[in-house]
Amino acid sequence: MMRENNQYTMAKEIVATLQNCGYIAYFAGGCVRDMLRGQREFNDIDIATSARPDQVRAVFKRVVPVGESFGVMLVLCGKTSFEVATFRRDSSYSDGRHPDHVYFSTPQEDARRRDFTINGMYYDPLTDEIHDYIGGQKDLEKQRISTIGDAKERFAEDYLRMLRAVRFAARFSYTIDAATRDAITLLAQNITRVSAERIFQELDKMMRGPTPDIALALLDELGLLQYVLPEVAAMKGVAQPEEFHPEGDVFAHTKQVLSFLPTHPSSSLAWAALLHDVGKPPTQTFEDRIRFSGHNTVGARMAEKILRRLRGSNKLCDEVVAMIDNHMNFMHVQQMRKGKIKRFLSRPTIEEEIVLHRADCLASHGDTDNCRFLRSIQEEFREEDLRPEPLLRGKDLIALGLSPSPRFGKLLSAVYELQLEEEVETREEALAWVKKISPKRMVCIGERT
Repeated sequence: MMRENNQYTMAKEIVATLQNCGYIAYFAGGCVRDMLRGQREFNDIDIATSARPDQVRAVFKRVVPVGESFGVMLVLCGKTSFEVATFRRDSSYSDGRHPDHVYFSTPQEDARRRDFTINGMYYDPLTDEIHDYIGGQKDLEKQRISTIGDAKERFAEDYLRMLRAVRFAARFSYTIDAATRDAITLLAQNITRVSAERIFQELDKMMRGPTPDIALALLDELGLLQYVLPEVAAMKGVAQPEEFHPEGDVFAHTKQVLSFLPTHPSSSLAWAALLHDVGKPPTQTFEDRIRFSGHNTVGARMAEKILRRLRGSNKLCDEVVAMIDNHMNFMHVQQMRKGKIKRFLSRPTIEEEIVLHRADCLASHGDTDNCRFLRSIQEEFREEDLRPEPLLRGKDLIALGLSPSPRFGKLLSAVYELQLEEEVETREEALAWVKKISPKRMVCIGERT
């Protein structure tokens, strides 16, 4: 039984309204699955009904026809919307995603068109009854992911379902049944027919899920990884020096890092963890030992290309690139000058970078001293001490009679460094320092670290 929060109450009222008008109406899909798995509160409840789109529009005052040709309407309750879909039977899928024709039908036929048995059940909130026409409860009991009907046919309708199978298996720690696994392995290369945006959305959900390491392992086992993230697949077999990485090759290390992330990490942290060592395969050298010189910089460039290819947002790209490019600098934090460590801790993504560094350490040598050091520095300084407002800005240099030039940035950076080092503490002291700097010396400004 679901807990009757506001979301549940509004969805139940929609079902009651439809049933009072003589239509069949149930909760459908993922919310039913999660209820049977023990979850009690929901923020996303879908409704399936025998009412056709025009009849749904006639019953409710506020309706948005988001997919009327497929029988999908949004019913608005205050600021909340609920997807109300007419029971339907689909024809062939020429484009590998949308049915060529839709025929409104019965709950039984509607269940058979869905992807996996655990997602094909219905629940009547008025009678507290489960309607299961496809063996979903049995697969829940066996903790198994199975397609409804022939696996190859289900995936051919929408090849993204192969990634969804991986996501559900990893999220619930379920097995994928043999026929479903065989179909994915056989059809894996067809995932390239799915749009980059949809692939990204599924991968993002996997990486932000509770077990991204299991998701990555399954993508590899089922042959999907080489098509969706070939740069990550290239990590397999790339040896690392055992004294620093007893866990194994770069791929094994990456899985370990993912396993040490907090539950439900942000997208930027998840993708940075997945791609933080993507630059190792192309930079591997064998000298006195195995080395990966500059792999952070190379990896940052590669990560940007990957996320652009997958249509990740600009914000995500910027954050992940910055985190990967900076991740090797953590080894030097205990030797940094006060000003530099303050700047280091002023990075916009520093909290996630510390979490990433801790996971990186736990997945290899196990030494997290640098994390503890940075936390102690954060406790020592207040936020305004770490990120003080600059004492000087460009207008102040102009007021001193200096002409705007590329040197402005270096000069202001040097003044700010002195401010962080507490060598200058007032605007007057900063201005006095600038006045002592000759034009020739300004060329060298900004090189202090």
